Amino acid sequence: MKVGYFSPLPPARTGVADYSRALVPALGELCDIRLNSTDADVCLYHLGNNQIHRGIYMQALRHPGVAVLHDAVLHHFFLGWLDRKAYLDEFVYNYGEFCRDQAADLWEARRRSAQDPRYFEHAMLRRIAEASRAVVVHNPAAARAVARHSPGARVVEIPHLFQPPELPPGAESLAWRERHGIQRHTFFFGVFGHLRESKRLIAILRAFDRVLQRGADAALLIAGRFASSDLERAAAPWLAAPGIVRQPFLPERQFWTAAQAVDACINLRFPSAGETSGITVRMMGIAKPVLLSAGEETSPFPEDACIRIDPGLAETPMVADYMMWLCGAPSNAREIGRRAAAHIAARHSPEEAARAYVELLSSCCR
Repeated sequence: MKVGYFSPLPPARTGVADYSRALVPALGELCDIRLNSTDADVCLYHLGNNQIHRGIYMQALRHPGVAVLHDAVLHHFFLGWLDRKAYLDEFVYNYGEFCRDQAADLWEARRRSAQDPRYFEHAMLRRIAEASRAVVVHNPAAARAVARHSPGARVVEIPHLFQPPELPPGAESLAWRERHGIQRHTFFFGVFGHLRESKRLIAILRAFDRVLQRGADAALLIAGRFASSDLERAAAPWLAAPGIVRQPFLPERQFWTAAQAVDACINLRFPSAGETSGITVRMMGIAKPVLLSAGEETSPFPEDACIRIDPGLAETPMVADYMMWLCGAPSNAREIGRRAAAHIAARHSPEEAARAYVELLSSCCR
């Protein structure tokens, strides 16, 4: 079977590129992969909500195949691409002519789209779902979003894959901690990835401040590039506080060194774009406990393999309380990490994902 494969690839700084770097070799063992080519029996299109996917999205409409939704909300993708008229028409295509005034209001307020729940509630998936032979998602929330926009669409859930890395030696991570002033007995939390409003960074920083005020021996790494200058300005006073280690975007090896150096990861998402976070899967895969937002997106993870945080008013106090608990019980943190790694190894291997893709792609050829 010949498969046309469309996706961002390294060195693109996107989780979809990292995903494809792991999937392509495993998939290539089972079928003939043809990168960026429609000379194939079926095409596989990897889609996210940023502009690097624009050409892939258009190709998926021109030459329908199987679409992989790494984000189950494409609203922000259209806001960054279309002009006012085209955006209103696309919104109406998804939700009906009677919603045109609502679309106009959302267009005018688009500067708030990164944190306004209304934009996340309108995923704008109808066109790609109707055009595709099948749609792949990574969690039940994304599956439900596709079905809501296109009840007749074929939706297949394939768990987000994890490629075990070649981790740096433990001494390298210990040296990394020491270079940044983190003692061995200090419990070190980490936030990784693109720093958007939906990652709840201000809530995390407020929680960390409470932890320090309670006298905990803790530190917090913030690693990544800000997606918004407004958020960067709002976070600046908090980032200057004691115990904060600030790092920019980390290339692959530096990422794994820092990932090994932390004792736990905080990876909140609200409002959610229906995505399964690659950061969460990676950190769980190397046996790190992850504090993540409770919701349908994270429901496939076992209760004893992660720490769920309720969005809303309870968010900051819950984060602070769990941070205090982990600081006082590092053995519990290690046990949660061990269970997380066992779950990821059993359910999220590239080989399992590749087999699921081949089964789906073959059925689409038939």
